[in-house]
Amino acid sequence: MEEAKRSLNFIEHIIEEDLSQSNCSKESLRFRFPPEPNGYLHIGHASSICLNFGLGNKYNAPVNLRFDDTNPSKEEQEFVDSIKADVSWLGFQWAEECYASDYFDQLYIWAEDLISKGLAYVDSQSADDIAAQKGTPTTAGIFSPFRDRSIQENLDLFREMKAGKHTEGTHVLRAKIEMSSSNMLMRDPILYRIMHKHHHRTGDKWSIYPMYDWAHGQSDYIEQISHSLCTLEFAMHRELYDWCLDQIIDPSKLRPKQREFARRNFSHTVVSKRKLLQLVNEKYVDGWDDPRMPTISGMRRRGYPPLAIQKFAEAIGIAKRENVVDLSVLEYHVREELNRTVPRVMVVLDPVKVVITNYPEDKVEWLEAENSPEDPTLGSRSIPFSREFYIEKADFKEEANRKFFRLKLGGEVRLKNAYIIKAESCIKDEDGNITEIHCTYDPKSLSGSGTPESERKVKGTLHWVAANTAVETEVRLYDRLFTDPTPDAHKDKDFLDFVNPNSLEIIKSYAEPSLKEAKAGTSFQFQRMGYFVLEENNGKQLIFNRTVGLRDSWAKLEQKE
Repeated sequence: MEEAKRSLNFIEHIIEEDLSQSNCSKESLRFRFPPEPNGYLHIGHASSICLNFGLGNKYNAPVNLRFDDTNPSKEEQEFVDSIKADVSWLGFQWAEECYASDYFDQLYIWAEDLISKGLAYVDSQSADDIAAQKGTPTTAGIFSPFRDRSIQENLDLFREMKAGKHTEGTHVLRAKIEMSSSNMLMRDPILYRIMHKHHHRTGDKWSIYPMYDWAHGQSDYIEQISHSLCTLEFAMHRELYDWCLDQIIDPSKLRPKQREFARRNFSHTVVSKRKLLQLVNEKYVDGWDDPRMPTISGMRRRGYPPLAIQKFAEAIGIAKRENVVDLSVLEYHVREELNRTVPRVMVVLDPVKVVITNYPEDKVEWLEAENSPEDPTLGSRSIPFSREFYIEKADFKEEANRKFFRLKLGGEVRLKNAYIIKAESCIKDEDGNITEIHCTYDPKSLSGSGTPESERKVKGTLHWVAANTAVETEVRLYDRLFTDPTPDAHKDKDFLDFVNPNSLEIIKSYAEPSLKEAKAGTSFQFQRMGYFVLEENNGKQLIFNRTVGLRDSWAKLEQKE
């Protein structure tokens, strides 16, 4: 029991303390994930999703999916749909699908109540004037000249704003709190602004829209959220969150509690929605779901398993201080999950032809190959073997030292699930490039045939694909989008200066024929080459995206540097 307590993160300790002090009961626990539908979710959001829904699973408590749709100038239904798809794909189901816009009528009523109590007023200054009068962290702010408008004048103006009678920027509704507060956010914060924008859910009903700080806590209260978990940049907002609740709270109802955790930053990427949008708009990537993007939809297209992302979020945990998590940690969990669950197949990415000179020209053998040593339930498959086949160009050298355990002239290797071959000669084109390798094979050395030769040990084993049945395949070799671990942390350079020019290479390769029947979205390990997901199978050509290599090649590169 003590060990279980020690394993709790600090958010769980807060919840346990609340439960022990009778601040709330297990039955009243309720959480929410509150995305703003102004872009696609990224890996940082995935951590928050796993936190909130993980708490829901741990405490058997409902978790709402609530869209903070208070800014129609940036929000679209496309983003709503993508967010719902992402949360579902990660393996979570929300209790209720909610929107801040569901509560616009109630939020407006509460705003009028604030005005009636003398706690809010309409300010007719420009945004620049309001900002200038806020003061500094060490000097108090200045009262607005409109702060002492009468309650009736404020109500009349606010109703006119709602009716669309004023242009954008002419008026805002501000809370009347304290212009000398040490917390700048408490210096008469703006609660409503005029926006003549079409809303993706409410249409043209509203000409005013609540600010996040007014909608956040009130929405939590309406939904009776027990613990409203935010990233650390909202810590200063907690005082305003509580002030807003104080004005509307019914003592008989549960009072939401805002608590903050540190946002995770990730190496070799950016998670600012503004910068991600810039990458999309300026065509550095092919959309929000480009497999190079850190978006959940991008990771899905790249073949990342949802369970690997969950395990990654659990591994990095919840912290009180921000830090940078190396992407290799995520890639490790992706690799571990795929190694455990996906079948092995043979695909030659950079082919050179091999001819077995002592093998019958018209003969085809069908050999058995195990699909996965990690999971026997995946069974086996038949693969064709013939006189001509492809291997990787890098797997052959005319001359090599003793540490080269692949194919070289006069040397032997075993073909995976097949025979031992010996390189005898090679043919080159006029530029000196090797176009064909001639070998002999040992007919008694068929792997697993039970003969003494089949058990003969040679140091190298190569993957291969029979030439006459090979399936032409397009392979997209995705790599990290940025060459620098912290591309947006340089004061003297733009983050776009670090875009990796080699983040995508498209090559033509050859795959074994069993892949012709594979369905899009299926992942495989290409033996010795890495993990790949089938993007498209149109019946004529296969298109694969590289998910991750078998090893962390970037770690080696960075060590060399």
